[in-house]
Amino acid sequence: MINNENDPELNGKYLGTISSDFIKISDTLKEAAYQVRQRKFSEFPIFPISKEEQPIGQLFLSRKEKPIDWNYYITYLDEFIQRELIKEEGVEQFKASYKDPDEFCCLFVVDEEFTKFLYIPYPEE
Repeated sequence: MINNENDPELNGKYLGTISSDFIKISDTLKEAAYQVRQRKFSEFPIFPISKEEQPIGQLFLSRKEKPIDWNYYITYLDEFIQRELIKEEGVEQFKASYKDPDEFCCLFVVDEEFTKFLYIPYPEE
């Protein structure tokens, strides 16, 4: 179900809770990604997720307010470039590896020292 390049650390520690959250909120995330693109903010919406507060993006769905395990933020590629999380020379590579936002949600998992992009397919309609 989840494309994670078979990362064992991600598999063991995160996939269960991320998957259970995603089932509950995938429609909301998909609509938000659509609106980011529709309003011409960016063709590359990204949802940073974390258990604790983190500085990337704007808080979108809080685990304090919803029955979810992670906080979901919303941002896009430009903020990652401005914060130098993606270097200028890596932008084209990021764009080439970015999956179709109508079919996949781009998450950026932030947990203590661990960060990783993760693409999860939206459930079929």
